[in-house]
Amino acid sequence: MSKIASTFSRLVRFAPKSNPAKVLIGEPIDPQLDVGLAVYQGKNVSVHPFSGSSVLNPGRITQSTETIDRILSPLAQTEVGSIRCIGLNYASHAKEMSLPIPEVPTLFMKPSTALGNPWPAPTVLPKITQQDNTGDYESEMVIVIGRDAKDVSESEALDYVLGYTAANDVSSRTSQMSQSQWCFSKGFDGACPIGPVLVSAALVPDASKFKIRGLKTGTVMQDCPLTDLIFTVPQLISFLSQGTTLPAGTIILTGTPPGVGAAKNPKEFIKSGDEFAVELLPHVGTLINKIEHQ
Repeated sequence: MSKIASTFSRLVRFAPKSNPAKVLIGEPIDPQLDVGLAVYQGKNVSVHPFSGSSVLNPGRITQSTETIDRILSPLAQTEVGSIRCIGLNYASHAKEMSLPIPEVPTLFMKPSTALGNPWPAPTVLPKITQQDNTGDYESEMVIVIGRDAKDVSESEALDYVLGYTAANDVSSRTSQMSQSQWCFSKGFDGACPIGPVLVSAALVPDASKFKIRGLKTGTVMQDCPLTDLIFTVPQLISFLSQGTTLPAGTIILTGTPPGVGAAKNPKEFIKSGDEFAVELLPHVGTLINKIEHQ
């Protein structure tokens, strides 16, 4: 576990009601509150700000109190570098797609410009996705690396984890299926909203205890425990760091469980006006995205 992880339980990056143009890092006062859902419901969410300006260097907690106006992604685009993503990492998802269990992790990458904020910021489907309306959702757990990692063993991998959050790996299925590389079809601007909070690795010593759900406009589409992961958090960090530096701030999307729109019969894609919620429990809460067309 990264040393920074021991300095907080849950961090939210946000714009406060006192000054919506400002960006703060803070700890929600209510440790049990689903911050994303509460803000969506119009509730006042009180936060003790930290003295720092980044979850990578949060500083110390203060005793002042601020109220969230807007939730932002836990990390800024300038902090994440490239975004590492793992495809086909749930056994039940491989089964629904009629694909064999991979022997090594399948990696693709998103650019930092794909990073997006939770609601009320829109999640925009570009014109290329609108041509045949094959935009899709993927609920995912995210690993946030807290210090530079290279050639890390599985036994040491968790020492590099700052914490965990949730993501929606927004995808354009026609583009994805027409190419051997997935970076284009999953790398559009804002196609990787993350949040609502960063949960410390100290609070979650075993990420397999998480359970993830994806809900499209209130209807449950995905529902799976992380015990179904093919490659665990230590295995992924060790694999990705082979000969490659994962800088502090690197985020790793760990794959999606079964229930994606492309696998349903009939297929059920996302379109303008839809809302999609990624619920990662315990501690992380609900990442809500309102889908809009460009």
